[in-house]
Amino acid sequence: MANDLTITGSIGVILHTWNYRGLMDKVGLAPVIYKSGKFKDMLSGERGTNEIPAEERVMVQRLIDETYAKFTNVVCVGRSEAHKQNQKDGKALVAEWETYADGRVLSGSEALKYGFVDELGDFDTAVERAKNIAHISNANLIEYRERYDISEFLRLFGQSDSAHNIKLDLGVEMPKLQAGCLYFLSPTFVN
Repeated sequence: MANDLTITGSIGVILHTWNYRGLMDKVGLAPVIYKSGKFKDMLSGERGTNEIPAEERVMVQRLIDETYAKFTNVVCVGRSEAHKQNQKDGKALVAEWETYADGRVLSGSEALKYGFVDELGDFDTAVERAKNIAHISNANLIEYRERYDISEFLRLFGQSDSAHNIKLDLGVEMPKLQAGCLYFLSPTFVN
């Protein structure tokens, strides 16, 4: 289940690190490294890019490729099983689905088109669908939400404990946003 404007997909694996050796050289810092094995400082940002052995690059890429293969297998098996169990209500992966598993981000509508989701809907639709799949007509839905208010925001600038609770009363109740619902902001101009 996905909303048509859901941001989904991003099927892929990335390993990101920083190389700050040039900056260290600029300010006169030199790393001193003692290690137990040739690759113990793998992915270290202290080495110049020309100091990274080719075999290390191969090992890192192999790790990425192995993880990616496991990830895409989970997608393939999971979507195949979902389609098998929900043929009339489900959507199969398109034949060239792996073309879209290159890290790109998809909308919910695109995810449906390629078979990454079975249908489009909102939170309430997903709840109804889950009840149908579970063959129950009545469910006690409990939603846990983290409380957000101005005092939580102000904690960013000071103490982290709740010793000083602050309540800001503007005379109006702020709207409560619900998970799974779309909200669009429309500017209002007053002359």
